[in-house]
Amino acid sequence: MRLSTSLGSFQRLNTEAVDLKRAAVGIVLVQLAGSDETAFLLTLRASTLRSHGGQYALPGGRCDLEETAIEAALREIEEELGMGLTPDDVMGVLDDYPTRSGYVITPVVFWGGVSPVIVPNPDEVAEIFRIGLRQITHDDAVRFITIEQSDRPVVQLLINEDYIHAPTAAILYQFREVLLGRTVRVHALEQPVFAWR
Repeated sequence: MRLSTSLGSFQRLNTEAVDLKRAAVGIVLVQLAGSDETAFLLTLRASTLRSHGGQYALPGGRCDLEETAIEAALREIEEELGMGLTPDDVMGVLDDYPTRSGYVITPVVFWGGVSPVIVPNPDEVAEIFRIGLRQITHDDAVRFITIEQSDRPVVQLLINEDYIHAPTAAILYQFREVLLGRTVRVHALEQPVFAWR
């Protein structure tokens, strides 16, 4: 698989900022039933969640004390999606992404198998989407806008006829570029103001 090779050779940037809390997310790749198409799992967060409720997100959350990013991502995937993945399912790790809300997020790419059983936790996940990789690799999938509060570009990613924003959009933008055989850095990409808290 070309993606495995690209992820295996990717030289990630690690953020050592001691003033940021560590978090991890999983880009969980699955093969769609009856198809050779690969998709990733995107969640819509439950509206009752204290932070970022009702927003699109990759499964993930804060790292516990002494927990690695891979361990945290595996735990969060099981808690949110009911999927029992293992470290053997890791395909690669992308750049850390520092957020305006005080976190540095490490994205971990996993192979989730062919049509896996997914049991979403209703306390955390309102809906799960299987997004075919073709959706994020076409020419019009990514756009950059400016906001008056920052001189950094805001990245947006078109998914299911809706634009999602950083940090999720920044992470998926870098993943997209790896898919296309390119390397981009995303730590300087801005988030919309509503995501700063």
